[in-house]
Amino acid sequence: MARLTAPRWRAADRAPADRVTTVEVFFDVVFVFTLTQLTHILEADLSLPGFGRVLLLFAILWWMFDGYVWLPNHVPPRLPAQKLLLFVAMAGFLIAAVGMPRAFDGTGVVFGIGYLVVIIVHLILFTQADVGKGLRRLAPYNLAAALLVLAGGFAGGAAQYVCWVAAFALQMVVPYLVPRRSWVSVVWSFRIAPEHFVERHGLLVIIALGESVVVIGMGVDVAHLSAGILAMVVLALALPGALWWTYFTDTPAAEAVLRAAEPGSRARLALRLGFAHIPALLGVMVAAAGVHGAVAHPGSPASWPSALALAGGVVMFLAGIVWDRRSLHTLPIGGRLVTAAAVLATMPIGTAVNAGLQLTAVVAVLVAMLLVDRRHHAQATAGEAAG
Repeated sequence: MARLTAPRWRAADRAPADRVTTVEVFFDVVFVFTLTQLTHILEADLSLPGFGRVLLLFAILWWMFDGYVWLPNHVPPRLPAQKLLLFVAMAGFLIAAVGMPRAFDGTGVVFGIGYLVVIIVHLILFTQADVGKGLRRLAPYNLAAALLVLAGGFAGGAAQYVCWVAAFALQMVVPYLVPRRSWVSVVWSFRIAPEHFVERHGLLVIIALGESVVVIGMGVDVAHLSAGILAMVVLALALPGALWWTYFTDTPAAEAVLRAAEPGSRARLALRLGFAHIPALLGVMVAAAGVHGAVAHPGSPASWPSALALAGGVVMFLAGIVWDRRSLHTLPIGGRLVTAAAVLATMPIGTAVNAGLQLTAVVAVLVAMLLVDRRHHAQATAGEAAG
């Protein structure tokens, strides 16, 4: 009888999340389309202002994507109604992605509408979670940020930038400035399942790296194929492959630290882990924009913006790894810092010789790092086998 009287869209049990569900993977695939859009935007405008716009869009989107990583830790999508609500949120992300290419020049309202849908669904689903003050402290910030994004879309011009920067600050900066009036003071009320949390972020990185390969492959001029271009295509695959290897060397240690932490400190560590993915995923997008130029014109010198995108994207990815290691106190960071410096040193190769040689050098540096670091990868592989 209890089942008949319980609300149909609420879970009858409070069992915690274990592993990532298929609907969450589908959700991540839809979200990655926003990253693909950002990569195209950056390719079309490899300038400092262009990167600034991409950074602002990504920062706004990332906060809510990570919110949907935290959500299933409390409300695993087991019921049909919960899964349908996630599909509504996917539609919101898709609408936002469609509006992104001209978000600062005509379609800011479309982006804002999609973003508002994403936030409303997130809050509706979170009402099923037992987080006490956490949701009441979180909701005003997220809703106000969504309304600022929508208002900026209507306003356009300089006011749009002001509104969107304010929305970003309201979600990711202001709560730390007024902790007693925000969710920061009650972050311990949010539950984290280490296995689910680490796996979900890892799946997003896999999908993002795979999507970067698709973006690069779609840019190959098949009408003028040559041995050189085919070699660059292989290297274009080797680069995200090396980034994948780099990332997943660290995941077992991150999961172990989260598992060993007390619930309150675990939530704070999870926040840091989420923030570390900002430079990592931005790095995937930026590097893909740089690799695209190298594949398209491997024998020609790269422009400084293109050479910087290739090297800088990899450095940003490594910065995310360093941030993760430093925040969780897991593995040494020295090797990653030396590698980042060596990758930056490849830029003159691209501008003075050719883009293809720079891509070759970047891949060689990453492979050398992985060879030196193979002990940690062996430990990670052993951990995966034991799991």
